[in-house]
Amino acid sequence: MIDSNGKVQGGQRLRAQESFPRIMTAHVQVKPSGREFFVDGNDSLLEAALRSGLSLDYGCSVGSCGKCKARIVTGEVHRTRHSDYALTAAEKNAGVVLMCCNTASTDLVMEAREAHGASDMPVQTIDARIKSVSPLGDDVRLLHLQTPRSNRLRFLAGQTATLSLADGTSAALPVASCPCDDRNLQFHIRRQAGDAFAERVFGGLQGVDAVRVEGPRGEFVLDEASHRPLVFIACESGFAPVKSLIEHAMALDAAESLHLVWIALGAGGHYLDNLCRSWSDALDDFRYQPITAQHALPVEQAMQAALRQVQQDNPRLGECDVYVAGPGSWANAAEFQLLELGLPRAQLTVSALQA
Repeated sequence: MIDSNGKVQGGQRLRAQESFPRIMTAHVQVKPSGREFFVDGNDSLLEAALRSGLSLDYGCSVGSCGKCKARIVTGEVHRTRHSDYALTAAEKNAGVVLMCCNTASTDLVMEAREAHGASDMPVQTIDARIKSVSPLGDDVRLLHLQTPRSNRLRFLAGQTATLSLADGTSAALPVASCPCDDRNLQFHIRRQAGDAFAERVFGGLQGVDAVRVEGPRGEFVLDEASHRPLVFIACESGFAPVKSLIEHAMALDAAESLHLVWIALGAGGHYLDNLCRSWSDALDDFRYQPITAQHALPVEQAMQAALRQVQQDNPRLGECDVYVAGPGSWANAAEFQLLELGLPRAQLTVSALQA
């Protein structure tokens, strides 16, 4: 029960917003999953959880919808933001708070809903503004969209969204950014003949005020229950969903090691090579292997040559979880050959993108 002073029976307490700011780091355990994360400064419980790779249930992120309810089992929280959503008396008595409006004053144990797979993610429709269109290479552009503060895209790393313009031009594209920053969505747009959406992006999306985002969709997501070493094989612009997976895996900090293999045609195909090398320089358990495939070779032969290198660097490949993304022909060749090498089907996840 909560009394007039904001105290919860059992030693819990909801502190008033005007209380002094917390400068400590608090440890939070989420029930029933047992997942854990840390809260620094006055970050909200929701912000800290997303940054740590947890897929908690939430909606508006600004205290209006009530979807991010959690029950504080032990510990104390401190309100950081006003909420327009009114909790019921029963919820308050039970120690329920909104994660987007509260931070941790002490170590916490809380009960909250989490997404355990792609099927737990609702399809959303959001009108996002164009923040920027910038070059990543001669034939690749970075499209940076920003959602409204009160209507962000909840998605799992590796999933896709359909982007639509007012004139009906649309494309289904993997999100290239991490779910930990749900308001800023990045997409890698490759110029291809006959792709009307790509042509609009390369033209700077002149005259376009907003892009409708519908999603997420797709099963190309991390198996978070596994702690096996992770091998990522990105073919061409299949790097986009792989980048999202890697950033999410880094946030989780659960895998034994991460190995990125990026197969590209031509010297400029590794359009974010510096980013990948910075990961390798910063992390002891991260390896980056860029491979430039020969244009003259058939896809199957090029993939076979690349996988020979992968196998040399990972002699115990059968003990890894392998994630492959790329244009259909590349992804299909990799899938067939990895299974032929003896990789268990349950440890292989493939995303065959439209060419």
